[in-house]
Amino acid sequence: MKPISVDLVNELALTARKMFADEAKSSGLVSRVFADKEAMMAGALQMAGEIAGRSPVAVQGTKINLIYSRDHSVAEGLDYMANWNMSMLQTEDVMKSAQASMEKKSPKTIAFSKL
Repeated sequence: MKPISVDLVNELALTARKMFADEAKSSGLVSRVFADKEAMMAGALQMAGEIAGRSPVAVQGTKINLIYSRDHSVAEGLDYMANWNMSMLQTEDVMKSAQASMEKKSPKTIAFSKL
């Protein structure tokens, strides 16, 4: 995803003009555009299912690290991630995920650790 330009942010904030789906996608504000509400709901539920099928520890860690990295340098973000991984990835989820990947199994078939 490409970063949104300051010029575009200023323009939208100062003019309050409408931004349509094609422009929002091309500028990186949204990752996908759907033909209608039903397709969007199906896509959202599919993505939610994929996320729910992953390790809760990994999903939560990813969210925390993405938020941290927004406001810190790359070096700080990498250090934070390294410390997070050393302390939080003590569950069996990493081994289970690797084994499932080697066996070409869906992550949805794995019983991951609870948070």
